[in-house]
Amino acid sequence: MSLRVVFMGTPAFSIPTLARLIDDGHDIAAVYTQPPRAAGRRGLEERRTPVHEFALACGMEVRMPVSLKHEDEHNAFAALQADVAIVVAYGLLLPNPILEAPRFGCLNVHASLLPRWRGAAPIQRAIMAGDIATGVAIMQMEQGLDTGPVVYERRVPIDDRTTAQSLHDELAQSGAIAMSGVLAQLEADGNLQAVPQADAGITYAAKITKQEAHIDFTRSASQVLRHVHGLSPFPGAWCILDGQDKPVRVKLLQVERVPGLTGTPGTVLDKRLAIACKHEAIRPVRLQREGKAVMDLDTFLNGMKPAVGSKAG
Repeated sequence: MSLRVVFMGTPAFSIPTLARLIDDGHDIAAVYTQPPRAAGRRGLEERRTPVHEFALACGMEVRMPVSLKHEDEHNAFAALQADVAIVVAYGLLLPNPILEAPRFGCLNVHASLLPRWRGAAPIQRAIMAGDIATGVAIMQMEQGLDTGPVVYERRVPIDDRTTAQSLHDELAQSGAIAMSGVLAQLEADGNLQAVPQADAGITYAAKITKQEAHIDFTRSASQVLRHVHGLSPFPGAWCILDGQDKPVRVKLLQVERVPGLTGTPGTVLDKRLAIACKHEAIRPVRLQREGKAVMDLDTFLNGMKPAVGSKAG
């Protein structure tokens, strides 16, 4: 017996879970997503969300309320008579009448192992903080910010090659697998065992700001690497390199540590663009000059060769 589901999501991260619900044979009563946003250079176009485009391609009803605070929205939601609502990066707060309308409540896919990294940017913050692992949590939603009891967790390792993009993609798939299993259990048992979150270990994943994208080479190579990878590809960690004619702003999107090389932080140490940090050095692997396409290091060095001893800052 399939469940009658309302799906609520907005970005590409949400799509694997919605696709899995369809593949598992659940009845998707409606899809809620954010309204189209202004796009294009002049903001004259409107761009549908990734979930909106996917749902339309699958022939599903799409709803795009600006807010869920009003009684008419509560009534329209309740009229769907859903067994459960599945929420994946939706972007709107759910008031109590929405949370309480489905028979089994609202379940959320959250991209961290709660209670660590509640909030807006759990993927980026886990990498930037040097965590060795993160994961996805299936949470029973309540009024607080990511405070609800946890039904299931799925762990994912983080290493020096992990970027925000690669972790985003892995967690999106892990979330879909986890939710599939949780709903299978709900179908079989008619209930879920949820464990309250611990009071210890709570951290908040504040929204990423462009101001924190400037690279600080007075930190260790390991810290710089995690900073770069946590902001890759957006907004992209950046520094200023000495060019032949003038300083050039460059985004570093992937770097590697260079053990054994040391120098004054921010100094270019060799012809392959190793840059000294407080401890050891880093070398860019993928980078992007302002106004140019993303390129590998060899392609970058064909057009720009910062001198050994020059500064990055």
